[in-house]
Amino acid sequence: MAELSEIQATSLSSQIYLRLRQQLMSARFQPGDRLKIRDLAQSLGTSETPVREALFQLVKDGALEMKPGYYIRVRRVNLKEYMELRDIRLLMEPYAALKAMPRIDAAFLKKLSATHDKLVEAERTKDYSAALQHNYDFHFSVYRKSGMPHLIEILERLWIQVGPLLTYLYPHGHPTYRGLHQHVNVISALTAKDEKAVREAFEQDLIEGGANFVRYLTEIEGKEIGGQDKDEAPRPSKRKRA
Repeated sequence: MAELSEIQATSLSSQIYLRLRQQLMSARFQPGDRLKIRDLAQSLGTSETPVREALFQLVKDGALEMKPGYYIRVRRVNLKEYMELRDIRLLMEPYAALKAMPRIDAAFLKKLSATHDKLVEAERTKDYSAALQHNYDFHFSVYRKSGMPHLIEILERLWIQVGPLLTYLYPHGHPTYRGLHQHVNVISALTAKDEKAVREAFEQDLIEGGANFVRYLTEIEGKEIGGQDKDEAPRPSKRKRA
């Protein structure tokens, strides 16, 4: 019976880990958010042990950090770290999209277009939490079509680190584009089965679409160098929750 109990606890811990990881990737947590084991256990209707194990795993993944006094909070990736992670994403995300391309059909493209429309509408109504969720859904619905679970695992480990930082995207670093939204270019390129255009659209969604975001991160670090407490992360503007 003891062994069965251990298996059940491990399984529950894995479920909690996956749930929290999903919320981190889709920017449901903000940098600096404190995660209290007791509160999470109560909200999930479980004991503290599997919650603690899940949180410790996310600390190992680099998404959370343990501070003096034995409390856990969402880690804020600094600008240098973000740029390194972005460079890796620039290599891997277009690759995932290219691997997905042969598996993408008209029905999928219709759903992808609908997801983008929801993103645009959420931005228009300033429902920023929903916008971040739709952006995550747009990208990973494509990547998962690659049929490469190890690649997806790697991408998810990148996104759990940058996801909370994306709460600064709105309104401070709102994506802007010289021409069409790069998501529209993604859909057009996937429709045309144009490998070069697919790669470029995903790259520019990060580079062009993220230019204001990087500018804002630079401003944050500049203020910290000027004397702001580095251990106290700036809080994103309040936004509607999806």
